[in-house]
Amino acid sequence: MSIALLVAIAGLTSSGVYLITARSLSRIILGFSLLGHAAVLALLVSGGPPGDAPIANLTTPEQSANPLPQALALTAIVIAFGLSLFLLALARRQQVLTGNDQVEDDLEDQRIAESEDQATSGGAS
Repeated sequence: MSIALLVAIAGLTSSGVYLITARSLSRIILGFSLLGHAAVLALLVSGGPPGDAPIANLTTPEQSANPLPQALALTAIVIAFGLSLFLLALARRQQVLTGNDQVEDDLEDQRIAESEDQATSGGAS
């Protein structure tokens, strides 16, 4: 395994996590996209060295390539694409409703937190 591939996976993962923690939906979408690319790259790296095509009676099992990481990478690509489409739909809906793509705090969560703070401070006095 190459050090450059490990650095690329680490860079994609760290950038993706940083972007996901933002309050802008466009940055969140980019962050999940970077995480999807990091997952696919990690799966392909985990496959080991290239080998012959795994076709029956043409190669031995020791010489053939492992098809499982390739299948898992394809699955990761499909899942990342579906997640990206879902997040784009959410971002579009947020833009239609509010005019921007900022994620705001939920008013109901704030109300519950305030009522819990009042209940704990009222019981302590």
